[in-house]
Amino acid sequence: MATSRSKEPESQIAAARSGYARINGHRLYWERHGSGSGEVVALLHHGLGSIRSWRRQVPSFVRAGFDLLLFDRWGYGRSDPRPEFTPGFLQQDSAEALQLFDQLQLERISLIGHSDGGSISLRLGAEHPERVASMIVVAAHIYYEPKMLEGLKLIEESISRPPLSLALEREHGSRGQELARAWVDHWLASDAHELSMQAMLGQISSPTFVVQGELDEHATPQHAIDIANGVQHGSLWLIPGAHHMPMHEFPELFNQRVIEFLANPANS
Repeated sequence: MATSRSKEPESQIAAARSGYARINGHRLYWERHGSGSGEVVALLHHGLGSIRSWRRQVPSFVRAGFDLLLFDRWGYGRSDPRPEFTPGFLQQDSAEALQLFDQLQLERISLIGHSDGGSISLRLGAEHPERVASMIVVAAHIYYEPKMLEGLKLIEESISRPPLSLALEREHGSRGQELARAWVDHWLASDAHELSMQAMLGQISSPTFVVQGELDEHATPQHAIDIANGVQHGSLWLIPGAHHMPMHEFPELFNQRVIEFLANPANS
């Protein structure tokens, strides 16, 4: 949701492969990074993000030996435009992620999801446990909190002003502000019960690393605690001094801890 506070220059690494997958009548843009012989990890971006949101993670994860799948969800980045965000769109995006995995012949993978991407990862882990080896969920949401409304209104007020307006243009081009307004409008008008995922957490059997900044603008620490306690094998990292974008605010520390978990999730 929020923009990065880090002043660190962006890291870039060329994709080994990239392409478009046609799913439900529209195209999703995807990239693969890595040697092709490592464990596959899919990275799912946040509600206003894209593949570029993971630019500070890709080089480190590839050097650690992982093969990465990144993709722009429908409406984001280089994927086809999305007319609107309909009720239950996170469930739809979860189904489309699974279809993309099928098209790329990825049977069992690990997931790293941030914010909306974290909620999508939790849904995949609950509904398709046989497909998820492990997962890291960063600032995910499983129920409504009053703090979410405060965060949404902050975004709404910032869409047309730097630095958010510039970040949206970098992520999505000329449609960035329109996309952000549609996304914010959806959540402001939604029934709070639409975001109610607590009941499905107990179905998640894969090792799950729950990450959240203690100063997250959109959720209290209790939110992350409830996720970690709700899944079958959860561990928790509340990051002091971090807000909603810990992978941008503290990239080296974030990368180190996540790589350690991916290397040995059963003992984390």
